[in-house]
Amino acid sequence: MISVGIDVSKEKSMVCILKPYGEVLLSPTEIVHTEEAVSKLADTILKLGSEVRVVLEATGAYHLPLLSIFTEKKIFVSIINPLVMKKYASTAIRKGKTDKIDSVRIANYGLDNWFHLRKHEPSEEVYEELKFLGRQYSHYIRMKIDSKLSLNGILDRTMPGIKKLLSGKRSDYPTRDKLSDFVEHYWHYDNITKLSEEDFVKSYQEWAKKKKYHASESKARKIYAMASSGIPTLSSSTPSTKMLVLESVRVLGEINKTLQNILTQLQATASTLKEYETVRAMSGVGDVLAPRLIAEIGDVKRFHSASALVAYAGLDSPPYESGNFVGTRRKISKRGSSLLRKTGYEVMKCLKTIQPEKDAAVYLYMMKKEAEGKAKKVAKIAALNKFLRIYYARVMELQ
Repeated sequence: MISVGIDVSKEKSMVCILKPYGEVLLSPTEIVHTEEAVSKLADTILKLGSEVRVVLEATGAYHLPLLSIFTEKKIFVSIINPLVMKKYASTAIRKGKTDKIDSVRIANYGLDNWFHLRKHEPSEEVYEELKFLGRQYSHYIRMKIDSKLSLNGILDRTMPGIKKLLSGKRSDYPTRDKLSDFVEHYWHYDNITKLSEEDFVKSYQEWAKKKKYHASESKARKIYAMASSGIPTLSSSTPSTKMLVLESVRVLGEINKTLQNILTQLQATASTLKEYETVRAMSGVGDVLAPRLIAEIGDVKRFHSASALVAYAGLDSPPYESGNFVGTRRKISKRGSSLLRKTGYEVMKCLKTIQPEKDAAVYLYMMKKEAEGKAKKVAKIAALNKFLRIYYARVMELQ
């Protein structure tokens, strides 16, 4: 048995190679993440024989250059959850943390858990791609929220009240935005009130038909009434006003296009996995949330049970006991993927909206918890726990 422990950091890593009983084959040595250096390390590992296993922590994207070359050369690689490694390190008598110490600990972990090391499979690269796409999608969602807040701030000064009339239901699905399209065309109340009411109604209906929105006469008259009574605090005659409004709309539009492109790629990548259709068909999931859910969960085979998946989402409630005291009001640990919790919570909100009649076990459980007097958020979290257990069972049936 030969364990290669690698402490990965940005653009470089510390490597230590050990055999049982503390025999050191390579003292902690730093390598940079270049193709030449990593390939040289891979060749060194291959020369050690077949009983060699590389162990490294999951570090976001930092470990991917190593993983790429090791996988190409068919070297056994096991990727360890940082929390697992932290727990292992806490059992050491001598404390301390440096890259050198960490590489030795990781190598020792490999020896101590030799028969439990799980080999990283090439198929997991699909899940890695999905995870990366999912994280980028979440990043642009945050940008979209910030851009909307910025646009809303400008509209409060150029078209106060217009958001109430034209904003639809909140959704992170990158579709057309009626408010943005309207603002791009009219951009200030002065451009509405300079027309007569009848002329504006005609203009609005022509615009709505062109943009394929409902050309409602009553909506047009409500907008005209609001424009007539509103008090803009940014003048339409100021050169910067039009520029700021249109730039805000343009930026929001570009973010929407990026979100659509990422979502399309997410769906295309996820559709290559055998669990995609099963997950997509689950109540409350659908085309948008299915690839994001799979991206955050990854390969379910890496979880030994449904409870392990629940714990990964940070939804487990650790016991709290001391002497005769037993805690009953426990909170979820939140020691897991916050994005998985957030995506799962969106599924629960969708369930609450659609109120499914088929595949309704999770929805009915949520309603039961609310009927018991639980807060709506607590009920959704409890239902999400149940949802992940069902998810695990259904996907594992496909393996």
